[in-house]
Amino acid sequence: MNFFDAQDQARRATRWLVIVYIVATAMIVAGITLVIAVGMTKAGIQPDTSVIAGSALAAIGLIVGSSLFKTARLSGGGGQVAQQMGGTLVPPNTTDPQRQRLRNVVEEMSIASGVPVPDIYVLEEEAGINAFAAGFSPGDAAIAVTRGTLEVLNREELQGVVAHEFSHILNGDMRLNIRMMGVLFGIMVVGMIGRTILRSARYSSFSSRKRSGTSGGFLAIGLGLTVLGWIGVFFSRLIKAAVSRQREYLADASAVQFTRQTDGITNALKKIGGYSQRSYVQSADPEEVSHMLFANGMPKLSSMFATHPPLTKRIQALEPNFRETDYPHVEHGRQSASLRPEAAAGLTGERPATLQVPEALPNDDIVASIGNPGPEHLALARQLHRSIPAELFEAAHSPKSAHLLSLALILDNAFADRQLTLIDSQLGDKCGAQVRDFYTGLQSVGPRYWLPLLEISFPALKQRPADQLDYLINLMRTLMEIDGDIDLREYCYSRIIARHLEQAAAPAAASRKNRVSKDAARQAAVDLIRIVAHQGSNDKAAEESACKAGLRIFGGWAGEVTATPGDRRSVRHLNDALNVLSMINPAGRKSLVDAVTATISQDGRLTLREAELLRAICASLECPLPPILMAT
Repeated sequence: MNFFDAQDQARRATRWLVIVYIVATAMIVAGITLVIAVGMTKAGIQPDTSVIAGSALAAIGLIVGSSLFKTARLSGGGGQVAQQMGGTLVPPNTTDPQRQRLRNVVEEMSIASGVPVPDIYVLEEEAGINAFAAGFSPGDAAIAVTRGTLEVLNREELQGVVAHEFSHILNGDMRLNIRMMGVLFGIMVVGMIGRTILRSARYSSFSSRKRSGTSGGFLAIGLGLTVLGWIGVFFSRLIKAAVSRQREYLADASAVQFTRQTDGITNALKKIGGYSQRSYVQSADPEEVSHMLFANGMPKLSSMFATHPPLTKRIQALEPNFRETDYPHVEHGRQSASLRPEAAAGLTGERPATLQVPEALPNDDIVASIGNPGPEHLALARQLHRSIPAELFEAAHSPKSAHLLSLALILDNAFADRQLTLIDSQLGDKCGAQVRDFYTGLQSVGPRYWLPLLEISFPALKQRPADQLDYLINLMRTLMEIDGDIDLREYCYSRIIARHLEQAAAPAAASRKNRVSKDAARQAAVDLIRIVAHQGSNDKAAEESACKAGLRIFGGWAGEVTATPGDRRSVRHLNDALNVLSMINPAGRKSLVDAVTATISQDGRLTLREAELLRAICASLECPLPPILMAT
């Protein structure tokens, strides 16, 4: 399944979830009104129509209100979910060997898949082997692993688990999972209230010498609501199981494809089966979060309601000859010598001077690799990560320097001196000197390192105060407009920064997409292709040829749309076009990326700068394109 199909499937699953939620709510509301009517009768009170109607409305308000309340609590994004589950943030510049190994693995995966590095958390109180990814979008994503995962798994196994979680990020599962948490809480809250009433009524009845009819009525209502709560749990488990299990198989397969190492994820699953702590979670409510986890979070759950396929079946899907008797014995908190993680030395300090690029994939596979990285991309990402010059690597991980590195990344070669003079006047000579040093270093390593450094810098960048980030975005806009023209690469980089910071600041709001008309989407698509053709061509004839190559992908309708005049190819108009195009459906985005690729590579060759421009455009459209495999 490709990126666009997976995104579309996640959207359909969300719609299906809403329908089932409405049906389940209607059934529970009907049950509540019946229970209240029976309880009132038991208490000697004759219920009338107004009481029944009021009960139904109150039940609807309770369920919907509870869902909205829970959704609002989760609106802070993946980091908030991780913190609510007891997660501790791993800082960008951590020196702990286990956490440094985890950060290296996550950063390599981010570079290979073309998404910003998510916030990284460790569930310190959890000894089981488990993990999850949470968030509304890549910009606010968080990956969390348990302490047991760090202590028991070796690097290869940890990489398999992290690749599984990255599949959930790329396939749109995170947003579906976090919405499911909010929706299902409303269904289950009825049972919580029922149990509370039941306990109160029983206490009241036992503390009095004579059980009254009123007490019996309360008991009946409490018992009825408790039963309805069980029905709510039944529905929630059924919904989670139906939505989650197939996505877990897909994530396992994607992890193998990503790493080309079946042993990594299969050995991690085997260790869960042979580990005394298994994958169970203790500090969080496993009922609420089970669908988000790498493996089952609670024991003794019927296969009908399990959010994950049976452990043995997951292993057999990757290793058909595996049998249940083959599970290894794994002691708590210990690894065998052959499974110990590699030493921390060399992970941060060792920086090879040269970069060996794997054999290039065919050009036709470039678009197919969107959201679908392979082992070649991971191999290149690991080399890129290890060969970043120390000064730039440290700046990307430092909350004090990441914003200065981001400014250096958007400077235009033709106008860098004027832009640096403006930075001096705005931030002072000391900061200006740092930006100059970073700019010189970036020019030295070349464009292949630019987007990875941008992706690595996001966790450190997000640690700065909100008002400083707003100032940074405004300064970037001023720097881009200093020459009165537009440089597509610097614009795309600044848009990526602004968009992901927006997602991090208001995850739920930033993830909402409005509907856009077909005419507006087509107009924006044609405008973007014309701007791309103009940026990559030296003369009018070449520009028109590149533009026609891109528009041809759209089919006959492209000839009926009038492109905006050349003098309107400004930052504002490009921004307007991309804002519209970010709201189109997955099929439309695939067609758009195909057209952009055809425009850039119309002359039959793709330079490294053009390849990185293509990646920047794709990232600004939230279509994560892995590093393009080609010689520098």
